[in-house]
This record gives sequence, C-alpha cells and structure tokens, in this order.
Amino acid sequence: MGPLYSDVILDRFRHPRYFGELDAPDAAHEDVNPLCGDRVRIELRLDGRTPEIEAVRYRGDACAIALASADLLAEMVEGRPVSEAAGVDRERLLAALQAEIRPSRLRCVTLPLDVLRGALAALKVTS
Repeated sequence: MGPLYSDVILDRFRHPRYFGELDAPDAAHEDVNPLCGDRVRIELRLDGRTPEIEAVRYRGDACAIALASADLLAEMVEGRPVSEAAGVDRERLLAALQAEIRPSRLRCVTLPLDVLRGALAALKVTS
C-alpha cells in the first residue's frame, strides 16, 4: 500500500479552492462521522434561471481526506445541473483523489458525498 495522502489530497487540504460560506445559500446540509468526529457542511446556491448549481462552498472540522474530498466534490458539481451533481458517486470521487484509500478511511471520502446528497434533497423540499 502506498502513502496515506496523495499529492492531490495534500494540495486540496493545504490549498482549498471551495472552503468558505455562501451568502444566502439555497440549501445547506451538515453531518458528522460518529466514529472519528469529522464534521462537514456543504452550502449550495442555484442559478436563478436554470437548474444548475451556481456556487458551492464547504466548511468542516475534519481530516485531510474528508476535506480534500469535499473540495474536489465542490469542483465537480459547481456549474453543473442538479441532476448531474446527484449522479456523482464514490468511485468518481475516489478516482479524483488519486490515492489508495484504506477501507477504514472510506467514510472520510463518503462523508462529503452524503452531505451533498442531503443538501440536494433540501433543494427538492424547498423548490
């Protein structure tokens, strides 16, 4: 097994592109991994004219893998239709991380994905 953190994980953890908050998000969701305490919140803002995600920001108190996953996930879905964002899966996120993630750390990868799904579900309730 290779190193725990790939260059992609280290770069996204040290130099996040989507970390922060949105003014007046259309939806937000937060969740925590009870096993380790990682906490991630994702906020979404829709383009008012189309069903596209105009902006994504995340915050969290989490490990490097979880925060890098949240940052990559935000990049994958910003500017995309909501339906496409809902289709992002674990395999796509794992490939983007360019790392061999141990089974015990897979929840670090999937926590942001579950949080995104919660935010997308909130959009459907309020839309």
